[in-house]
Amino acid sequence: MDTAAAPTRPRSRPVDPRLLRYATAARGFLGITGAIVLAQTGVIIGFSYALSRALVGVIEGEPLAELVPWILGGIAFTVVRALLIAASERTSATGAARSSLQLRDRLVRAVEKLGPGWLARRNSAALAVTAGHGLEALDAYFGRYLPQLVATTITMPILILAILVADPLSGLTVIVTMPLIPIFMVLIGLATRAVQNKQYSTLRVLATRFADTVAGLSTLKIFGRQHRAAATMERVTADYKRETMAVLRVSFLSGFALEFLASISVAIIAVTIGFRLLAGEMPLLVGLFVLLLAPEAYLPLRQVGVQFHAAAEGVAATGEIFETLDAARALRPAPGGASTPDARTTRELIAARGLTIRRGEHLIGPIDLRVDAREIVLLAGPSGAGKSSVIAALLGFADAEGTILVDGHPVADARDALAWAGQRPGLISGTVTDNITLGDSAPDAALVARCLADALVDVPPGLELGAAGAGLSGGQAQRVAVARALYRRRSSDARVLVLDEPSSALDAATESELWRMLRAEADDGAGVLLISHRLTARTIADRVVALEVAR
Repeated sequence: MDTAAAPTRPRSRPVDPRLLRYATAARGFLGITGAIVLAQTGVIIGFSYALSRALVGVIEGEPLAELVPWILGGIAFTVVRALLIAASERTSATGAARSSLQLRDRLVRAVEKLGPGWLARRNSAALAVTAGHGLEALDAYFGRYLPQLVATTITMPILILAILVADPLSGLTVIVTMPLIPIFMVLIGLATRAVQNKQYSTLRVLATRFADTVAGLSTLKIFGRQHRAAATMERVTADYKRETMAVLRVSFLSGFALEFLASISVAIIAVTIGFRLLAGEMPLLVGLFVLLLAPEAYLPLRQVGVQFHAAAEGVAATGEIFETLDAARALRPAPGGASTPDARTTRELIAARGLTIRRGEHLIGPIDLRVDAREIVLLAGPSGAGKSSVIAALLGFADAEGTILVDGHPVADARDALAWAGQRPGLISGTVTDNITLGDSAPDAALVARCLADALVDVPPGLELGAAGAGLSGGQAQRVAVARALYRRRSSDARVLVLDEPSSALDAATESELWRMLRAEADDGAGVLLISHRLTARTIADRVVALEVAR
């Protein structure tokens, strides 16, 4: 796939409720931020009055002894405000880190829940950009934009009320001029959203093209098309650079517009206060107090506009994040919730009744299948019959209808009851032991050694592997995958061993040893579901379930 699908456009609202639904950690830190902002607002009013009173006293020639309390009060308010700002910054940073981490964790678990079947229909490179760069950009949203939005909601009405009480005319001027800033914010915000979405979409395309080019580099070299691919990458990179500069231009323009409007509004208030002071229509204390509060009243709204631009890239990434989380949330939960009996006393371990699987435009099934304890079931059929699709349906990785049973109880999928090794080994960078005990927080070294021996793996457990298991032959990688499935069956509640073409890269002698191991595993109480094109697999199978090619 050359291009990434465009993400869902963010909704036009200050806070998308889905952010607070999925990032529940944000709720607590926003509450703390609200309390800090309320205290800051009180400090601003107190400082403004103390400073105004001290200045008026100096102008009117009051004794120093009478001014000291107001001066000390102003200093105290300044110190308290600095401490509150530090506390706000710390709270915002901590809350942003926890919220982003929680959202990333939910995204990973959602992808795991949706499974490879869903992931195969997505662009993995674009999803990687969303999970990486996109979620990192949300730090600005949680850490700066949301706290500033809280500050605007709390501080601005209180300060306007204070100005209105001190001087109704100045308060009315603030109320009349204040809406100009949101109007321009909306207009500039629409432009920002458009250029930011375009920039983010180009970044996804760039990541996708890079991944596709690297994956197909050998093919491009063979056909002499590598220069065309490089030229395409260069063009997309230039597009991304141009759109990034467009975002910066809009950001600078919006900052200038908001500052200009706020300055003009404050200037109007200052001019009216100056004329009224000259005419003797207003006390100097009230005039200074209002002049100190007026910029503070406009500041939160200006800062919201500034932080909106800082958070816009993260907001642009939320479309695909929420699409993924909503898709996982919509999945039906597993009914039942039955206990897990011991495999040795249970006859039927897993079963499928009327299982129908959709693969593109074709339907596979309906299929009836069961795997009993101490039994090897061979799933046979020509290539394209849907054998691997049946396994994917049992794992919950494919769209399917019908009933899946574990110990006779209906479930959404049988994933917890299966220990699976697919056609591709799916190895990762790390030691052989890391690959075998994948997901185990307390690995059992003795069990690892036994599984390696049973799977005929002739490499040491501490051998370091590269990406995708680099350092092993195809047969060795396949056997490590079998050892991993054995480890999962023996160390968890999984009682059915599912192997998809486990001997395709093995010689006849090694395959024979593998079949003997599977027979022993079944005799020990396990159920084994085997897919293999090898005729020798029928010699160890207790039952054969044959599939026909889907039409």
